[in-house]
Amino acid sequence: MTRKPLVILLAEDDEHDIVATKRAWKQHNIANTLHIVNDGEECLDYLHQRGKYTEPGAAPQPGILLLDIKMPKMDGLTVLEHVRKDEKLRHLPVIILTTSKAEEDRLRGYNLGVNAYIVKPVGFENFSNAVRAINIFWQLVELPGGDHGPNSVITIPSDTAG
Repeated sequence: MTRKPLVILLAEDDEHDIVATKRAWKQHNIANTLHIVNDGEECLDYLHQRGKYTEPGAAPQPGILLLDIKMPKMDGLTVLEHVRKDEKLRHLPVIILTTSKAEEDRLRGYNLGVNAYIVKPVGFENFSNAVRAINIFWQLVELPGGDHGPNSVITIPSDTAG
């Protein structure tokens, strides 16, 4: 069976972190398509294919959501709460990728059903290595069915596979 790369949705408002993520994606030859939204409301619009995302193909179903907590309009934890309450989205793997080290944020995230809570490492190389580790981890995970099910994977470039 041929496996296809996943669509990854990044909800991030910090331009520096967006640039660093794109740079890490390129550095590690990550083949998965990265879509970026800049606030919590836009994230939900993307996931529900509404607003500017109503056109066919404008918002491909993501296989994983990388979610910042501190965003304008609607914070990431509120987005996570909406995702977990939605029957169509509740199984979407969500990774919180944030600068928040607050215990209450981490506990609330896990109580709301986040799959992983990662504090953004300081410095590009550390951040890039974290992106690579996330990539490798999700290569090994069997995801629920649908368009991003067991025939879809996060691809690992051959230079990192072994």
